[in-house]
Amino acid sequence: QVQLVESGGGLVQVGGSLRLSCAASGFSFSSVTMNWYRQAVGTDRELVASIGPTGSDTHYANFVKGRFAISRDNAKNTVYLQMNNLKPDDTAVYYCNVPTTWQVVPIDYWGQGTQVTVSS
Repeated sequence: QVQLVESGGGLVQVGGSLRLSCAASGFSFSSVTMNWYRQAVGTDRELVASIGPTGSDTHYANFVKGRFAISRDNAKNTVYLQMNNLKPDDTAVYYCNVPTTWQVVPIDYWGQGTQVTVSS
């Protein structure tokens, strides 16, 4: 079955950096787009970044452009989110996501999330 396991969150000061990882299993990782979302307390979950199957196609939310970088290693079935110049507004639980676009009725799968806290 599809499994997504995030790691790498933590407490960091303003301007610091973190690298999140998401280890995937149970599907053909190298064939699908992967996403990172985040959800702060009291807000809706929002898309942060996406990466296409080969890694050459990436998209970012405006609020992270120039600060975050998404990448993937298809040999390791892992997607990464490098977060630089972190701000207090980046504080949230970060989730790895894959929509099962290979199915007739796609389903969104989510990891358990990893907490990122940016202190000022």
